[in-house]
Amino acid sequence: MFDQEDGELNVVMGVLFGVIALVIALVIGLGMWKLHAAAEPEAAAAGASEFADVAEVGEALVKFYFPVGEATLPEDAPADIATIVVALDATPGKKVLLSGFHDESGAAAANAEVSKNRALSVREALLEAGVPAERVLLRRPAVTLGGGDAAEARRVEVRVQ
Repeated sequence: MFDQEDGELNVVMGVLFGVIALVIALVIGLGMWKLHAAAEPEAAAAGASEFADVAEVGEALVKFYFPVGEATLPEDAPADIATIVVALDATPGKKVLLSGFHDESGAAAANAEVSKNRALSVREALLEAGVPAERVLLRRPAVTLGGGDAAEARRVEVRVQ
């Protein structure tokens, strides 16, 4: 008699643990789904700053030069931003391409990150000046030797193309 009750108890306990496991999996799944859904607006904003595989065409309209390790726009940036906005207004079908450069000194990953942040600071200034985000493209940071001038290696070039 006890053997039959033990068998039935084992089945009930197995079903109970199975239901508990399913509930836990459901809660974890919903939590991950909500976390992913909350991160999507951030991903969309980050997506706007993804790098475009676009070839540079022609000479740079403007070049922004930065101090070592800095990503803050230089003091003369507002005049250059205005020049870019005027050029974009004159050519409605074109986009602005931002190309950040860095030299080979220091850690490559850190240099690429600073270069990217420099291009992003130029991008933010353009957006604040009223340029639509879809008209601003970023190229992957590139290494340059600077042609003998170290400041030349720490620049962001802007082309309207």
